[in-house]
Amino acid sequence: MASIEGRNPVIEAIKGDREIDKIMISNSAKEGSIKKIIGMAKDKNIVVQYVDKNKLDEISTSHSHQGVIAQVSEYKYHELEDLIASAKSKDEDPFFIILDEITDPHNFGSIIRTADAVGAHGVIIPKRRSVHITPVVAKASAGAVEYVPVCKVTNIVNTIKRLKEEGLWIAAADMDGGTFYEQNLTGPIGVVIGSEGFGISRLVKQNCDFIVKMPMVGNVTSLNASVAGGILLYETFRQRLSKK
Repeated sequence: MASIEGRNPVIEAIKGDREIDKIMISNSAKEGSIKKIIGMAKDKNIVVQYVDKNKLDEISTSHSHQGVIAQVSEYKYHELEDLIASAKSKDEDPFFIILDEITDPHNFGSIIRTADAVGAHGVIIPKRRSVHITPVVAKASAGAVEYVPVCKVTNIVNTIKRLKEEGLWIAAADMDGGTFYEQNLTGPIGVVIGSEGFGISRLVKQNCDFIVKMPMVGNVTSLNASVAGGILLYETFRQRLSKK
């Protein structure tokens, strides 16, 4: 059994028909969106249990439960072929986000939230050396994890090769490429974002079609992974919109 913590994530889990065992609510939290959660739970016959706030503090892993924790089924990861088929069924150019060993749950959650906003068809992560879906990730995504399919793969390089077979161009975010807003990011595309400390691995970079960079003039030489990802994903989204 897994858990979802925080008001927005729990609301989105209920709306997304996630299998919820019960929702625990602090005795002292009865205002605003808590009332909405109670009403939504009642409409879907979900058990609501009122507990002492200290109980929630004890079981919380995000340390930001906002007075509500839902006990839910484990997150079900999607298969790569299902993501490809889903994109085709929507008659849209596929748009995937590939994360190369992102380990920070807040960055991962933020990228999922951006992926939902820009209409990406899925986020792909490696099975090893990467953060997976956790309560902290779900909280950081503000519930977007309920809508954005996440796929775990054994090998990122082989996954890139498979996406190329489907006609996708793969762009890597790195500092030795062309300026991102001067590159063509339209059409079927996969965007690779590297880890917080080491960037994109050599083999992954070698298998990408082109590299894009974000010019910077300050003293710090890199951006937070979720910030860099957000900028690049929105430029991709802008170009895709202007092409329609």
